[in-house]
Amino acid sequence: MQFDPLKYHRQSIRLKNYDYSQSGAYFVTICTQNRLCHFGCIENGIPELNDAGKIIQKIWIELPEYYPGVDIDIFVIMPNHIHGIIVLGGVGAGPRASPEDNTQPDSQMERAMTLPDVVHRFKSLTTTQYRHGVKMWNWPSFPGKLWQRNYYEHIIRSDSDLNRIRDYIQNNPKNWITDRLYPSA
Repeated sequence: MQFDPLKYHRQSIRLKNYDYSQSGAYFVTICTQNRLCHFGCIENGIPELNDAGKIIQKIWIELPEYYPGVDIDIFVIMPNHIHGIIVLGGVGAGPRASPEDNTQPDSQMERAMTLPDVVHRFKSLTTTQYRHGVKMWNWPSFPGKLWQRNYYEHIIRSDSDLNRIRDYIQNNPKNWITDRLYPSA
């Protein structure tokens, strides 16, 4: 079968020619495959995380511990997606690498983490842990992949933008029924 570019053309949703390793804050939304609700529910505008949701939350919180130059700001775990702010500090070292560790040759020092790197590792870690939960604790399985192929991102460019996004994230559970990611939407 021959490749048909009209049928299989995927256009990137990333900002063309933007360097996603630049220091700054990025608002991301990562959705589950088919928007299935794997992480709990919303009760009276408050996320009630199940065990899977708690694992997702733990991994998100631990991102800065394992990836120098990566920090997190406000976030919320919803039943079928996560909203959060990732802050890249441009340290220039990769996972578990130490800037003080001069024992590695420069060629082995990893480059600064990019936003796609952080999201990819988050998805990988959470998928591995979720699969473990399916096997060990009979969590509901997922068809094919836990997460959608891509994610939404927005480069935060001002304090007013940051405050608007923080407000959106904080209020997202209260607006769950009207959210475009609500399962029946």
